[in-house]
Amino acid sequence: MAGTYMIGETKVRPGTYFNIQKKGDGAAAGATNGITGVLFKSDWGPLNEAVEVSIDDGYEKTYGTDGTTDAIGLAFEGGAVTAICCRVGNGGTQGNVKLKLEGGSVDAVSITTKYVGSKAFTVSIKDKLSDDSMRECIIYAGTKEFEKVAFAKGGDEVTALVEAFAGSTNFKVAKVGSATGELAAVTQTAMTVGTDPTTTIQDYSNGFNAIEPYYMNTVCVDTDDQAVHGLLDSFLDRIFNMGQLTIGVVAEKKSVALEDRMAHAAAFNSEKIVYVLNSSATGTTYGEIEGYQTAAKIAGMIAGCPSNTSLTHTVLDKVTQLNDVLTPTQMTKAEQSGCLVLSLNKSKQVWIDSAINTLITPDDNQDDGWKKIRRTKTRYEMITRMNDQADSLVGKVDNDANGRSTIISQLQGIGDTMVEEGKLVSCTVTESTVYKADGDSAWFVIDCVDKDSAEHLYLTYFFRFSTQE
Repeated sequence: MAGTYMIGETKVRPGTYFNIQKKGDGAAAGATNGITGVLFKSDWGPLNEAVEVSIDDGYEKTYGTDGTTDAIGLAFEGGAVTAICCRVGNGGTQGNVKLKLEGGSVDAVSITTKYVGSKAFTVSIKDKLSDDSMRECIIYAGTKEFEKVAFAKGGDEVTALVEAFAGSTNFKVAKVGSATGELAAVTQTAMTVGTDPTTTIQDYSNGFNAIEPYYMNTVCVDTDDQAVHGLLDSFLDRIFNMGQLTIGVVAEKKSVALEDRMAHAAAFNSEKIVYVLNSSATGTTYGEIEGYQTAAKIAGMIAGCPSNTSLTHTVLDKVTQLNDVLTPTQMTKAEQSGCLVLSLNKSKQVWIDSAINTLITPDDNQDDGWKKIRRTKTRYEMITRMNDQADSLVGKVDNDANGRSTIISQLQGIGDTMVEEGKLVSCTVTESTVYKADGDSAWFVIDCVDKDSAEHLYLTYFFRFSTQE
């Protein structure tokens, strides 16, 4: 019978021995796009808790459509496919309704909303048409059926209804006292409406903490408040230091003076913040949008676009009109102030004039490439992919020449892949010649050239008076 052997091992007894090894380095860390974090207010849904919502599932069932939930929809419309959602606020009360026993005035069942907020519900108890041995409890939001359960007809319907709602994510149903028996039929009896939470600066801070564990390409908030924008800026700096590379997008309304908006953008001076200057527009889905709404749409666009493409001169889908058109002189000054400006192309479509962030004066360790959204996103992607690949090797290879060669090989594989993807011109990974590997530490240098788009075209024309060739 064959046995196993370790590489380099010799056996005493004659026979066949086998060893299993892996060929190749396995899958390399890939790009992740289309994820936007959104902080917002609503009359329904989990509070101060991060929830991952896909564009296919939609956010309406979880959060409804009131408040500033349109920020989620606009991020999806822009190009995000996943939203890391956090409803912010504090306080508020829950809705409730009491159901009575058949033929009496005794409260038998209490139905309470699981979430605080002013979302209105009505409740119906009726016999099930398709099965005369069953009854139904249907809860409506407006005219739409929100949740429905079936329970056994006759006998102790109180207990049967409580058990039917045991797995509900929206309502808490409990027996009132020792009530037992059949329930009275009701038709769309209104719940006592709860109250919405209030929102403070601290609630946004709590919201940022809630979404922090999630990977995100971009983050946006549902407010034009500068104080909250400042919190976002600080949040992005904090998570950057922990290896989370994310871009924030903000905007203010045109009621704020244009010069003030430019000054607010320039004050960020960061590759991590994009400031949409003239955000007032009209779209086919949400009508007039402005401020946080347009910022959410741009956040979705940045999250969704591959890093080998530029958003410069990209048309905003489903936007039909720009309501804050700037002159060429104003646009030039704005872009020198780090503003992302919307303008009109020759077909009167609304597009991004220049896809830049608020970085005006780079730090000593930055070049001018950090001023552009495409190049910042490319660099963030490369760093993230290489960090992820390196993390997968921590503790798995020895800190010797062979182990470090494995690390270099796998990081180089990421760089070569990004060259093939049209994101980098070149990339070389080497071991540091300045810091020598020792103990459990090793240093590596990644020298890369990232691509840019052709965005400034200079044409020189020569003419002559003579008509002879």
